Amino acid sequence: MLTGGPLDVLTGDYLAELTMLILARDRMKDPSLGYARTFLRQMEECLGLARERGVKIVVNAGGLQPAGLARELRKLVQRQGIAATVAHVEGDDLLPQRSELGLPEGLLAANAYLGAFGIAACLEAGADVVVTGRVTDAALVAGPAIAHFGWTADDLDALAGAVVAGHVLECGAQATGGNYAFFREHDVTRPGFPIAELHADGSSVITKHPGTGGAVTAGTVTAQLLYETGGVRYPGPDVTARLDSVRLTEEGPDRVRIDGVRGEAPPATLKVGLNRLGGHRNEVVFVLTGLDVEAKADLVRRQFAAALAPAARPAELRWTLARTDHPDAPTEEAASALLRLTARDPDPARVGRQLGKAAVELGLAGYPGFHLTAPPGPGAPYGVFTAAFVDAKAVGHTAVLPDGRRVAVPPAPVTARPALPEPGTVAGPEAGAEARTEARTEAEQEPAALPQPLPAGPVRRAPLGLVLGARSGDKGGDANLGVWARSEDGWRWLAHTLTVELLRELLPETSELPVTRHLLPNLRAVNFTLTGLLGEGVAAQHRFDPQAKALGEWLRSRHLDIPEVLL
Repeated sequence: MLTGGPLDVLTGDYLAELTMLILARDRMKDPSLGYARTFLRQMEECLGLARERGVKIVVNAGGLQPAGLARELRKLVQRQGIAATVAHVEGDDLLPQRSELGLPEGLLAANAYLGAFGIAACLEAGADVVVTGRVTDAALVAGPAIAHFGWTADDLDALAGAVVAGHVLECGAQATGGNYAFFREHDVTRPGFPIAELHADGSSVITKHPGTGGAVTAGTVTAQLLYETGGVRYPGPDVTARLDSVRLTEEGPDRVRIDGVRGEAPPATLKVGLNRLGGHRNEVVFVLTGLDVEAKADLVRRQFAAALAPAARPAELRWTLARTDHPDAPTEEAASALLRLTARDPDPARVGRQLGKAAVELGLAGYPGFHLTAPPGPGAPYGVFTAAFVDAKAVGHTAVLPDGRRVAVPPAPVTARPALPEPGTVAGPEAGAEARTEARTEAEQEPAALPQPLPAGPVRRAPLGLVLGARSGDKGGDANLGVWARSEDGWRWLAHTLTVELLRELLPETSELPVTRHLLPNLRAVNFTLTGLLGEGVAAQHRFDPQAKALGEWLRSRHLDIPEVLL
């Protein structure tokens, strides 16, 4: 990014929900840790080059220790003799205030999602490098825009535009053809990273350096806009961006303009990511080869149930049979299915040696061809991510400037009516149910948002992915699934066809879950929230694809009667 062409600011997003748990465990071992050490190694290689080219760096690599990372960066600057100033943003760590904020006990980390104005204050004070802890991903882009254009908290439309641009950039090559449904249309062997050219009104152009791989198209940008978002309102600490107002225009090769974005006042609460240890887990995978796969699986389950004494039985035992086998297969692997046993319990002993012993001892007394993918291990702790919401005024958002001065960053002066749970509440499938029900009702009461249906005509049975793109991801225990059409006729068919009811039929795993559908006509897209699909979040490894990354591709592989005019 530094050598490929001109830049003003280089940003980096290091903090997934799972990353915060990993950093919390680092901090437990060594209180001086808790930041992304990979960033320091990157700065050893390229901080000097960034300063030579006048590029400022803004990252959230501070994790749980932004002040500690800032100290290490200053040592690096001194060691390499680089003329660079470092600032950081803090105040997101709410563990010291856990009791007074009404947060649960037993937490490893509790971090508020701060906004962009702390970053802006650091840049306005002349910082060359700004490191933060937990801020919203889009704040890394909105902060430099605020500093450059002099926006205030009242410039809601401009702020919303920067937030949308930040959301497009936050996952790197996902905006330039990576993880893209129609990847075969572009050379994505080595996709370039996205760049946002920001303008004073909040509009932007998404592009990439010349000569880099991948592509920037309305499709690649749409896919990223749908990723890990929900309804038409995308709330944040500085502004609520209206995703239904986003307009995309292809201005030329690898140039997509984003404009028209409207902003509303943010909620009065801040989201807080809570990480804790959920217990211990273990996994045993049995290989079932050839004939009678279902009968072999049934035998394993019965034998295993008999082998485990009631006192040694884990709190949760889950069996999953993956029919990866093929009839009359040319290789043994292609003839084999996988039966996965997942065990969870607060007591590590219940998922450790006794569990593995029960599995191994079936080896000479079980189904024909018995073997495992790997010897059973001792088990390991797993984490749980949940979200809470606290009053923004209770969070001490602070910018620590290059000269050491500490500047308090006030919360948004004007906020919207509560659209999120009340402060102190922990959001889970039950906590958010009322809000999600309201959202579903609102969508169903807006028939004007639906386009005219496609006229009746001949259809052909075919995979949905021939005409629709999709991208999916995780938000705690919920999954997000965005689906878009590539033409106006495709949108007319998608909007009327892919209902909540049909989605449940196509993805039977969702049949008993709360599912909310949101319409985004400007993007020719629908976005689904699948509440509780991921259990207690990615670290708990609740399902085969714990972050729902391939959920969209599963949907695209399902067959449906599709109008021939689209095919």
